[in-house]
Amino acid sequence: MKQIETIAQGANFAAASFGKINEIIEHELPMGPDITIQGKVFGGQAVGAAAAEFSFQTLVPGQDSGFLHTHKTHEELYFILRGEGQYQVDGEIFPVTEGSVVRVSPNGKRALKNTGTENLTMLCVQYNGTPFTQDDSPMVDGNILQEPLKW
Repeated sequence: MKQIETIAQGANFAAASFGKINEIIEHELPMGPDITIQGKVFGGQAVGAAAAEFSFQTLVPGQDSGFLHTHKTHEELYFILRGEGQYQVDGEIFPVTEGSVVRVSPNGKRALKNTGTENLTMLCVQYNGTPFTQDDSPMVDGNILQEPLKW
């Protein structure tokens, strides 16, 4: 079983490695006494994320996510990193391929299936589904510092 490796951490950051994209399949996520999902790993705790969660998952050809699901408050962004498949939301099915991004609100009934001949790997980012305000805009919230880079 693949393990998350801590790269570095400090008062204001943490960095971890989950392995190469083609190694995500080696992770195992225990879901209960008799259920383990092969090829899925959550990472928010590993990097100390305060307001979001994320996971990587690899589906082998023909595999689907196993069930439809919704969330109570979390919106999700799915980034397809490799492969191709079909995404289902509220009964609508559409194709996804490397480079596709799907946003699903908390109430959307969602699932993913690998319909290709190679592994499909995705990154899912979960966050509170409340709308950003003008003050949350990256152009307002961000600060450009007048300090030299230290490469």
